[in-house]
Amino acid sequence: MSLGGGVGTRVGRVRSAVRERLPVWVQSRCGLEPRTLAALAVVLVVAAVLAAQHFWTGRPQSVQPPEVVGEGPAAARPEPSPSPGPPPTATADGPGPVPGEGRIVIDVSGRVRQPGIHRLPAGSRVADALRAAGGVKAGADTVGLNRARLLMDGEQVVVGVPAPAGAAGPAAGGGAPASGRAAAPIGLGSATAEQLETLPGVGPVLAQHIIDYRTEHGGFRSVDELREVKGIGDRRFADLRPLVRP
Repeated sequence: MSLGGGVGTRVGRVRSAVRERLPVWVQSRCGLEPRTLAALAVVLVVAAVLAAQHFWTGRPQSVQPPEVVGEGPAAARPEPSPSPGPPPTATADGPGPVPGEGRIVIDVSGRVRQPGIHRLPAGSRVADALRAAGGVKAGADTVGLNRARLLMDGEQVVVGVPAPAGAAGPAAGGGAPASGRAAAPIGLGSATAEQLETLPGVGPVLAQHIIDYRTEHGGFRSVDELREVKGIGDRRFADLRPLVRP
């Protein structure tokens, strides 16, 4: 048998094997011609390639986490803008001003470094007035000085000056007042209990009532507020009115 005849026999066997494995409808429609088989084979190969590509691109893929951008130097980060000014803080002389609207005018005299008229925020205390006046001079007597007391507009703060003879004014030095009737009006907003007791008809109990009212209401805005103090009636108020001031 020649070589060409052997090759032809093998091709015939392959063709018969393929023909037997094809579906009946393919055999009936295509006629199992060589060209038809070749075209069908090409279609099947292309379909297999497309299917493989589809499954390959649609396979699950691992996702890398996003990279964390490292923080730069601390100096590169923007710092918060500073506030216009530091808030009032407590000092050795007492608490700072109470926040409030408006300003008040205070006269600070006596043994301070800068006596005179000072303008302070509303709600300031005696300690704030002393700071505005440059502080108390060395050796000044401040035993009876209440540095935590709220100030009123137009008030005078006298530091370290004893009351004149026969007067019981609010000397901030805390010296003992002279006995007898007061020759000068007593400041209800700063007088001590001993000074209040020099007023006619005012004893320790009533003096304490006046101080309690002053502490509770932040001072006296007018002399007429004495009517609201426990123990002061119309007759006593008439006696005290010319002898006191807010």
